[in-house]
Amino acid sequence: MRTSSPRPKKIRVAVIAFDGITPFHLSVPSLVFGNVHDEAGAPLFDVFVCSIDKGPIRTSAGFSVAIDADLSSLKKADIVIMPTWHDDCRAAPAELIEALRRAHQRRARIVGLCLGSFPLAQAGLLDGKAATTHWEAADTLARRFPKVKVDSDVLYVAGEDVLTSAGVAAGLDCCLHLLREICGAEVANRMARRLVIAPHRQGGQAQFIERPVPQTHSDNRFSQVLEWITGNLEKEHSIDSLAQRAAMSRRNFTRHFRQATGASVKQWLLGQRLAHAQRMLESSDASIEVVAMEAGFGSALSLRQHFRSAFRTSPSTYRASFRENESVES
Repeated sequence: MRTSSPRPKKIRVAVIAFDGITPFHLSVPSLVFGNVHDEAGAPLFDVFVCSIDKGPIRTSAGFSVAIDADLSSLKKADIVIMPTWHDDCRAAPAELIEALRRAHQRRARIVGLCLGSFPLAQAGLLDGKAATTHWEAADTLARRFPKVKVDSDVLYVAGEDVLTSAGVAAGLDCCLHLLREICGAEVANRMARRLVIAPHRQGGQAQFIERPVPQTHSDNRFSQVLEWITGNLEKEHSIDSLAQRAAMSRRNFTRHFRQATGASVKQWLLGQRLAHAQRMLESSDASIEVVAMEAGFGSALSLRQHFRSAFRTSPSTYRASFRENESVES
């Protein structure tokens, strides 16, 4: 008789707050990790906030937040997230630097979102590694910490032990990537749909558009085209054929596409195909050749090349590692 396995231990995610923090940055980890459940409805993550400063902390929005935990609670965390830092990029207090170092030494995953990269760099956790931050502060990070390989053209950098992201919304991209690593593409995609954001964006910080997306009479038809593409990834798609389907000129379609998705047609389509390949690798025993064809890569070689470039692993290794995680949790 098969006995049921014990329920897996919840992954503890510590979010570090400080006086003057922006509420959006503070909320990002909770939005991504705070409502993920297993098939029985039990939460997979335990997200808690700890503060550098004592007492209720003020936020940049004018209200205060009462936080009971201090930095000593980091010793209980599997993932430690520095969601941002002060706008002037000031030096972090010694207590925070030491707490980050100790967490890293005991192999907790460390995440620096937006300006949160600065305390991580000060702690030496980014020495010799690629990292990113908000584009406005990238030169400052590179100048102040010359051992860090600053890349201001990416949305996030995911190392084995430390992750960093670009500004504001890119923190969601980074956290979704980490969720995808831990729980798989389907869980991450489901969370992205709940947050009404793209599950996986290709490209760099230039994707961020400062003006709102204009609403036009063609928006509904345009959305229908995007939905049709995701249901027909195995087909070849050209800008001209998609523009025709949307009843737009090529120029108007490409402009509208970038405004709506933050990416070019080629970038967005690649992201959708990669996400589809991940889902198939996780949920089916289809051969790599079949996965490649159904995801629209045309050949197993093309899938392997794009998969390794995006995720730094092969489709076969990804499938094996995901199945290992699945067996541990079942």
